Amino acid sequence: MQSMKAMVLERPGAPLVLTERTAPVAGPGQLLLRVKACAVCRTDLHIADGDLPWLGRPVIPGHEIVGEVIGLGDGAAGFAIGDRAGVPWLGWTCGRCAFCRSGQENLCDGASFTGYQIDGGFAELTVADARFCFPLPPSYSDAEAAPLLCAGLIGYRSLTMAGPGERLGVYGFGAAAHLITQLAVRQGREVYAFTRPGDRQAQDFARSLGCVWAGSSAGEAPVALDAAIIFAPVGQLVPVALAAVRKGGIVVCGGIHMSDIPSFPYGLIWGERQLRSVANLTRQDAHGFLAAAQQMPVRAEVIRYRLQDANAALDDLRAGRLSGAAVLIPTEI
Repeated sequence: MQSMKAMVLERPGAPLVLTERTAPVAGPGQLLLRVKACAVCRTDLHIADGDLPWLGRPVIPGHEIVGEVIGLGDGAAGFAIGDRAGVPWLGWTCGRCAFCRSGQENLCDGASFTGYQIDGGFAELTVADARFCFPLPPSYSDAEAAPLLCAGLIGYRSLTMAGPGERLGVYGFGAAAHLITQLAVRQGREVYAFTRPGDRQAQDFARSLGCVWAGSSAGEAPVALDAAIIFAPVGQLVPVALAAVRKGGIVVCGGIHMSDIPSFPYGLIWGERQLRSVANLTRQDAHGFLAAAQQMPVRAEVIRYRLQDANAALDDLRAGRLSGAAVLIPTEI
């Protein structure tokens, strides 16, 4: 294939444009992938809307990629032609800094990210560093596997940071929440879902996945929580979640971007409550979550879109119209 179609973000705040581009070629250590599915993440929305710093050049978003290996660069290991590979947000790290050497590669200052510094999966073809790609459980279709690669991985890291507490609150019931809720329920936890006020569809969806309670984030929690994870990028939820957890409880901010956190009285964090953030992911997170997802198993609820309908998928995500994860299918262009 000498050319490919891709949805390109030419500047923040503008719609993505369906563009004909020269097909990429696998460089040293890289895989050339035919994209079979790419989930749409809120981080893609943050990049498109300009919430994250603009890098000054057009970019192909998308970092929850399921692809078929159709080319191998020199030295690429771990995959063969025809294999299925998953590509996550973390696309490359230096491997030399103190963070990388201590198992915190997610904090590497020199890291590059798929669909941001590296062109991503809103395209028919893409390339990726083989060291940062993963084999995927065969029990998942391409579309079902795609959300596991960020919504699942970031959710899994958030759940781990939240500790082993029995009563878990989840604020914002989107792609990550619907996957991690299933994992938490299978671990024997009570999950409480907090949604936008009046969002009965999301509340019903949460209960269908095993949540013991689902209601508005504007109201009080029905019980004292051991921990809470905030997936919604809404800073105002931080003091709300702190008020909902018991003394010694943990609040985890699970997104890469959040609106400003308002000031709050010291009493909300007193009592050794902890406020933590999740930054990116590690390859170890991927190995842990993909094994757990298959063992449980975790079911991914997906809404399919054609590649050229990426703007509609972003609009639906922005407006909160999705129950589950939006997934682009480039083969249906």
